[in-house]
Amino acid sequence: MQMLIAAMLLGAVLPALGDEVAVPSHHRLNGFQNNEVDFVQPGLGALLKWKLEALRQGLPRPPRVPTPVVKPDLALVHANASAGAAMQPAVTWIGHATMLAQLGGLNIITDPMFSERASPLSFVGPKRQVAPGLALSELPHIDVVLISHNHYDHLDEASVRALNAQGGGPPLFLVPLGHKQWLAERGIANVVELDWWQLHTVGTVEIVLTPVRHWSSRSLSDSMQALWGGYAVFAPELHLFFPGDTAYSGDFAMIRQRFAARPDGGGFDLAMLPIGGYAPRWFMASQHINPQEAVQIHLDLGARRSVGLHWGTFELTDESLDEPPIQLALARKALRVAGEAFFVMAIGETRILPRRMP
Repeated sequence: MQMLIAAMLLGAVLPALGDEVAVPSHHRLNGFQNNEVDFVQPGLGALLKWKLEALRQGLPRPPRVPTPVVKPDLALVHANASAGAAMQPAVTWIGHATMLAQLGGLNIITDPMFSERASPLSFVGPKRQVAPGLALSELPHIDVVLISHNHYDHLDEASVRALNAQGGGPPLFLVPLGHKQWLAERGIANVVELDWWQLHTVGTVEIVLTPVRHWSSRSLSDSMQALWGGYAVFAPELHLFFPGDTAYSGDFAMIRQRFAARPDGGGFDLAMLPIGGYAPRWFMASQHINPQEAVQIHLDLGARRSVGLHWGTFELTDESLDEPPIQLALARKALRVAGEAFFVMAIGETRILPRRMP
């Protein structure tokens, strides 16, 4: 059963891709693909090799220190949520890839994941090691939900159902192509699908779906049928970037160049980059970055600041839960990036961000 779930989460033994269509290049006859290099799912042999090696080596090893957790400042979060035009740009880490971003008068949540397991089954699969920094009942009214792709640790059915049923009306769900029908089948109708580089505006905030190098699947038969992507979020007082999951690619330099000519100066004030889920590299490099690649993406984007996500919550891969921040510190030193320029947060922590200069 564990092997089946790993295959569903990580794409083993999935159908071959069809021929490429002419335009756009990431659209294919039977789904989607990446820029630069097509993603090829590992076969059953590679999956078994990974799992057997991890079992022999006792991986992942227990963390030496627990994931940092702080009591959330709910008074601050809720006061900021209701501040309207006076809202301070802020982010609150809920855990894994789930971040509450407050900017442009909106409460935006990324890849909401509040369930106990990142799995299609409730009794087996990767189990949450740290409780969410804010419970669903403690959230302010969410205006926008950003879904990067449909893997179980990023698109959680119970979480999106709960958000859709929140008091005061459902949020707007922004999703890559191919997700709208899945949400509609679950009674979620306030949905906008986007292709790469398409823009949707909410109030004063512009949100663009960007390419990243990843893939999609929720079963053994739907590989690459739904698109994946990152989000560039442009509010007057803060520019934010969230890639979801990604491998390293030239997409990030292209993203920087694409938005450089914006009238507001372009650039990102905060990039929320994954730093966990990277070991072993022979298996994971085609789909997940490691901390050194995350720092390189920070540089490729020209981000003023970055924060590390996608660590400390679920044991999805072979590194210990506490290893990503250690490797991040080494990568910052190697690439001469200051600690305050690429930081990590405690689960439950809220960080007020400086407003961007005109």
